[in-house]
Amino acid sequence: MGRDTAVRALLGIPLPDRVVPRVLGIDDFALRRGHDYATVLIDAETGARVDVLAGRGAGVVAGWLRAHPGVEVVCRDGSAAYAQAVRNALPNGIQVADRWHLWHGLCDAVGKEVAAHSACWASVTLCAKESSPRPHSSGGSRSTPCSRLGSGCWIAHAGSAWR
Repeated sequence: MGRDTAVRALLGIPLPDRVVPRVLGIDDFALRRGHDYATVLIDAETGARVDVLAGRGAGVVAGWLRAHPGVEVVCRDGSAAYAQAVRNALPNGIQVADRWHLWHGLCDAVGKEVAAHSACWASVTLCAKESSPRPHSSGGSRSTPCSRLGSGCWIAHAGSAWR
């Protein structure tokens, strides 16, 4: 059997009907970065692939959702196009952010905060090295005055209890 005959035979086999998932995951991916994209639909409860759509965007997703009623929750990235598609096709549908994009967004935000305050941490480290410990207070914690941060600023030593 030749290659073309085998492909024709495989394409002639009808696919089983898939049940429309209650919770649908939507994301896009590049077939050729910058040129061709596709949208993958996943049953978020079982992890099974439901469909792969040519293209990406609101029209593609809204068309699929209208043709396959029964989806109650859509788990998606932050794409405004997907949000609009779900609003148009499922006015009563619930939209939630997917776990990967939530963690990715959190990590980006934390990285930016740490970078923005890196000078603060560096000055605190230098202050702690320059200063001498003050005597034990009645609370038992040891702290050091920081000359760079102004009077009234005390930095606790490593190992001391914060009270």
